[in-house]
Amino acid sequence: MDMPYENHGRGRIVVGVDGSTSSVRALRWALRQAELTGAVVEAVYVWDLTTSFGMSMTVSPTENLALAAEEVLAQAIVRAADGGPIVPMEHRVEQGKPAAVLIEEAKRADLLVLGGRGLGGFAGALLGSVSQHCVQHAACPVVVVRTDV
Repeated sequence: MDMPYENHGRGRIVVGVDGSTSSVRALRWALRQAELTGAVVEAVYVWDLTTSFGMSMTVSPTENLALAAEEVLAQAIVRAADGGPIVPMEHRVEQGKPAAVLIEEAKRADLLVLGGRGLGGFAGALLGSVSQHCVQHAACPVVVVRTDV
């Protein structure tokens, strides 16, 4: 039987990473889950000219936004992996609408993991727009890891 993706029988956990605290927590959670299940973690940073980066950064119009996104992703991986389990991990940066790219990635994943920006109180029960869209449309199970828990 042909595998739909390249990890040859291992599970695939896709994590949406934007450099925010919640996405770093989601990546850390995914690394622990991969340790338990033997899955491969794929950290995906999706950038779009109409969205801002999760971390504060100054990007002039002449800078390469993909390169800046690579740096944010690398920093998030270091933060998430610090002292955590060592598991197979891949990472990449994609240009596009975050929800659309992550939903496409979910077609070849066993699990999609996202950070949720908890707002506290009643608003804290609400998911961010990307998380909400992925929960509603992803082809695999979705885990949303909240920051405030």
